[in-house]
Amino acid sequence: MEKQALIDMLNRDLADEHAAIIRYLVHGYMEGEDTPLGSSLISISREEMWHMHWLGMIIGELEGEPNFTPARYPYDPTSRTTMLKSYVEYEEKLIPHYTGEADKVKGPHVRRVLLREAWESAIHARKFQRRLDKLNPVEAAGLPAKESELPRELLDTLQAEVTNKYTEMLQHIRTSWVFQQEEIIGWKIMDQAMEKMKQLAHFAENIAEDGVAPKFKPGKIDKSHAVGLALSRALEDARAARGRHLKLREDNEVKKHSGFVINLDLTTQQEEYQGAELEDWRKNR
Repeated sequence: MEKQALIDMLNRDLADEHAAIIRYLVHGYMEGEDTPLGSSLISISREEMWHMHWLGMIIGELEGEPNFTPARYPYDPTSRTTMLKSYVEYEEKLIPHYTGEADKVKGPHVRRVLLREAWESAIHARKFQRRLDKLNPVEAAGLPAKESELPRELLDTLQAEVTNKYTEMLQHIRTSWVFQQEEIIGWKIMDQAMEKMKQLAHFAENIAEDGVAPKFKPGKIDKSHAVGLALSRALEDARAARGRHLKLREDNEVKKHSGFVINLDLTTQQEEYQGAELEDWRKNR
C-alpha cells in the first residue's frame, strides 16, 4: 500500500474512533459517572481514546496530517436498549473491518495495531451486550433524564467552555503526533492534553447533570509545522482559558454549586501550571 493511501485509510479509522469516543462519553455523562452504566460507558470511551491515539501516532510517523473531524456514529436514541444494541452492532462491524485492513499492510507494527483494534472492538461489543442483558425492564425502556436547574445563560457558557477545551485538547494531541521527532516536547504536550480532557469533563458533566447532552464540536485546529508556533499558540490558549475561568468562578450562579466551584479552582490552578511549563518549553527551544 502506498504511503498516502495508508494515511488516508488510517485517517478514516481515526474519524470512526473519534465518533465512538464522543458517543460513549455523551451517553456516559448523561447516565452519570457514578452509575454502573455511566461508568462503563466512560471507561470504554477511554479505551477508544487509546485506539485513536495509536492511529494518530502512526499518521504522525508517516508525516501525515491527522483528520480531527469525527465520522457519523449511527445509533438509535429511542431507549437504552436501542442505543446499546446500536453500540454492539457498531463494534462488531469493526472486527472484520480492521482485520481486512491488517491484511492490506506490510508493516508489522501497523498490522499489529489494526489487529488489536479488531479484538478490542470485539471485547467492547461483549461489554455492551453484557450491560444490555443486565438492564431491568424500566431501565431498558427508558432514557437518562434529569431535571433542569441551571439557567440557559450558564448552560450556554458551559457549552462554550466544552468547545474551547475540546479544541485545546485536540490541538495538543495534534502537536504531540505531528512533532514526535521532538521527543520530550511531544510527550509533555500529550500529558497536558490528558489534563485538558479532565477539565473538559468538569464542564460537560455539569451540562449532562442538567439533562442536556453536551456537544463536542471542535473549533479550528492550527496546522502549523513549526513547534515554536505550536507552543506559543498553546500558551495563549492556556492564559485565555485561565482568565475566563477566574471570571466564571465569581459568577453568582456558579457559586451556588460547590462541586463546580471546587473543579474550577482545580482547573485554574492547573492552567497556571500549564502556562508556566509552556513558557519554559518555548524559551528553551
